[in-house]
Amino acid sequence: MSSVSRDVLGGVEAGGTKFVCVTGLADGTILQRERFDTRDPASTVADMRAFFDRVLHGGQRLAAIGVAAFGPLELRRDHVAYGHIGVTPKAGWSHTDLVGPLAAFDVPVVIDTDVNGAALGEGAWGAAQGLDQFVYLTVGTGIGGGAVVGGATIQGLVHPEIGHVSVARQADDEFAGVCPFHGDCLEGMASGPAIAARWGRPAEELSGDELTRAVDVEAAYLAAGIRNVVYTLAPQRIVIGGGVRNLPGLFPAIRRHLADQLNGYPGLPEQVAEDFVVPAGCGDDAGTMGALALAAAAVVS
Repeated sequence: MSSVSRDVLGGVEAGGTKFVCVTGLADGTILQRERFDTRDPASTVADMRAFFDRVLHGGQRLAAIGVAAFGPLELRRDHVAYGHIGVTPKAGWSHTDLVGPLAAFDVPVVIDTDVNGAALGEGAWGAAQGLDQFVYLTVGTGIGGGAVVGGATIQGLVHPEIGHVSVARQADDEFAGVCPFHGDCLEGMASGPAIAARWGRPAEELSGDELTRAVDVEAAYLAAGIRNVVYTLAPQRIVIGGGVRNLPGLFPAIRRHLADQLNGYPGLPEQVAEDFVVPAGCGDDAGTMGALALAAAAVVS
């Protein structure tokens, strides 16, 4: 990205609860930032456009805009609905166009999922620097994953849905899971709402022995999901973001359960090392930095 290090980039982290609009440089420096709540599509998209209007009217030129958004998204560039949100449980947001309103600024606009964007941000400035095969998982209100293979995110008919992989139920666990589609998939068993439903209150309100048990159960299910990722994508590292990552003792517990579940196969020391499953280096800014990374990649291409 050094070839565009002085270009000013635009970025949008388009989340289900908040939008964050930024300008910055390809070295990860944030120049301007504005956060606003995600409301109805018309009002929220208008706020997004207004931010970049102010940037341009202030005399700043943009090289590109990257959008890292909640989904599902239509990411096939030759599709008539490229840049639109698909059928989403977010009320009123199905089929919303996120790219079209930004095209009027006459700069390249590129969109990807929030987790793919966060993965690129972690690769550029966070916990996956120097790697070209890694996975970013966000564990919070839901679970999503962005996979980087050969230095680029992957997609097919749609982006991968790592949060909905099947996981083996732990012994004597009768919790039904909270996923409305699959019940006891990874998201259904290990997301923030799953923790709250299982224990009767959110993770941040747990303490003592109950917190210790909750962390162990959470780590076991996350390790089961990561095992699927290890065997299908062979990543060099797993980076975890989202609010659940802050549970005390979570990462050592994940590593312990993952080692047990891999059970010595294929026997690579890297997969049981302390730097194999790590917290996001960009912290809560992973999605925002990902949007800048998408914009920087658009300039390079």
